[in-house]
Amino acid sequence: MSTPVSAATVAAVGERGLIARIRARLPEAPAWLHAGPGDDAAVAAPERGALEILTTDALVEGVHFDWRFSAPADVGWKALAVNVSDVAAMGGTPRLALLSLALPETLALDSLDGLVDGFLAMAAAARVALAGGNVTRSPGPLVVDVTVTGSAKPRRVLTRGGARCGDAIYVTGAVGAAAAGLGWLRAHADLIAEPRDAGERACVERYRRPEPRARIGALAGRNRAASACMDLSDGLADAVRQIAEASGVGARLDAEALPIPAAAARLFESAGVDPIGAALAGGDDYELLFAVPRRMRGRLTTVARQSRGVPLTRIGEFTRDTGVRLSRGGREEPLPAGFVHF
Repeated sequence: MSTPVSAATVAAVGERGLIARIRARLPEAPAWLHAGPGDDAAVAAPERGALEILTTDALVEGVHFDWRFSAPADVGWKALAVNVSDVAAMGGTPRLALLSLALPETLALDSLDGLVDGFLAMAAAARVALAGGNVTRSPGPLVVDVTVTGSAKPRRVLTRGGARCGDAIYVTGAVGAAAAGLGWLRAHADLIAEPRDAGERACVERYRRPEPRARIGALAGRNRAASACMDLSDGLADAVRQIAEASGVGARLDAEALPIPAAAARLFESAGVDPIGAALAGGDDYELLFAVPRRMRGRLTTVARQSRGVPLTRIGEFTRDTGVRLSRGGREEPLPAGFVHF
């Protein structure tokens, strides 16, 4: 997969032309957005009685995405999805986004249009309004920098530091699919092909277009089903460590309970790697990891019932001992490391 070929580039249109091109693609703004794209700054009415949640993340060409594997629309979708996932992990509801683009002069206009289309498709799915941003020239790679704000009622915000000894560990959806899909793409980088197997195609799609668990995160925060939460951007093992460290507890995971898709396990095995270790270490799943106190498990059942088919799986427990371990076949072993930039 490569970027679309077009005779026109972003340099030929110019900064103001690019901004006008993006604005022309936007849907009607919500009533609470009093000033959006086109002014020096956005003006939004705050949600009454709510706390504001703010997050930012950037995708850098060659670091977070490869044009051989992802279409421009995939990059735009993912740039917003990873931020929506962060708001969900805080128990909030995403509200508005700012989009900043550092564009190489040679980037095709078709690629910019595709990126914006993917971004707006994710915005529609998450009910997020694009309130503004910035366009600038990049002498190097394409950079897509996104800020998202959301809201949550007081005492409904989830953090990484609330887990306690005895809290159960739950994860949404499945883990390892995105890492397995990326592995397939890298192994077939020289071919213009898609997986023939439906399960493998699902893994590839999971890498290209992750589905942030916005509804589940907001529900878990709203009914206080969880004591702590984190999204799985850098892998399940990393998230467990982060929550355990922030909460001053340990953790024990059950290897047999991990919800690893069969297709992902097959892809890991065909590459000669341990499926459980790879699923624990692999990032880009953007599932949510919850700590759930015993007295709140009934409330989690309510969240599961309202999750629109997304499963919630108990995979372990936070412990008094501050070690973080994996139980497999009657033996305990350390968790693998997750993804880090440096």
